Amino acid sequence: MARLEVNRSGELEVFVRVIKLGGFAAAARTFGMTPSAVSKLVGRLEQRLGTRLINRSTRQLQLTPEGAAFYERGMRVLADLDEAERCASANVTPRGRLRVNANVPFGHHFLLPLVPEFLERYPDVTLDIVLTDEVIDILEQRTDVAVRAGPLKSSSLVARKLGQTRMVIVGAPGYLSRHGTPSTPDDLMRHNLIGANYVRAQSGWPLRLGERGDTEFVFPVVGNTQASDGEALHRLALAGLGLARLAAFQVREDVAAGRLLPVLEAFDPGEVEEVHAVFVGQGGYLPLRVRAFLDFLAARVKISEHYL
Repeated sequence: MARLEVNRSGELEVFVRVIKLGGFAAAARTFGMTPSAVSKLVGRLEQRLGTRLINRSTRQLQLTPEGAAFYERGMRVLADLDEAERCASANVTPRGRLRVNANVPFGHHFLLPLVPEFLERYPDVTLDIVLTDEVIDILEQRTDVAVRAGPLKSSSLVARKLGQTRMVIVGAPGYLSRHGTPSTPDDLMRHNLIGANYVRAQSGWPLRLGERGDTEFVFPVVGNTQASDGEALHRLALAGLGLARLAAFQVREDVAAGRLLPVLEAFDPGEVEEVHAVFVGQGGYLPLRVRAFLDFLAARVKISEHYL
């Protein structure tokens, strides 16, 4: 009977998460536990099995041969268990709190307009939305899904591409009538360039030169104003403060209505910025509310169609 009292699937999931994330502290954050509690749980697992699974050091964890075999089989067991639960709960409605972090432009132009439809479809889900252009630690912030623009760093997170957008330099007609429309990158030196001050912001604007347009360089952004998110840059450009480099989906309607005008298009290097939804998906497991949200976004967000 004692064997049945042990939560073997729980122990296995903790062990797999420790290996996937590379440490007790990272795994502990995802479970809302302390690192010492996770370490003790793995220790009890090793004691019950009568073998050491992990060699511990101050810098890293290393699987023993027995631990590697247990890890590989454990991954398959958890995947099978997840599949069994999905089949059993096919008619269960997603429920619970869903914490979503997104960059500000995506939030304003795509996410927030979709919230009423999502909640009407899934009334038992409670959305907790945070908009910021700073890149957060998804595990530390206990975030279910984060929407990120730009290149992804290698990590233990899983990414689902939502689309891509090109970048465009724009200015308001009033600003351009006062300061002139730049015809070459050198002309930017006479303009006020609105910069971004968040961590992931580029140091300058990439542009293309050369007789065949085959030489790229980065033009430094110099101006009297910086802002902490892409939507603030957008509003400052609309107000006629200066030139800004923004995602095409942000300014598509403004360009069509004549509120903003693209400049230096002939020197555009063709750079695109990919947008991904990133999440923790260890062992193929995803809570039903997270899976429903990701599928909903993928079906409705059409970033790539918002080119100029």
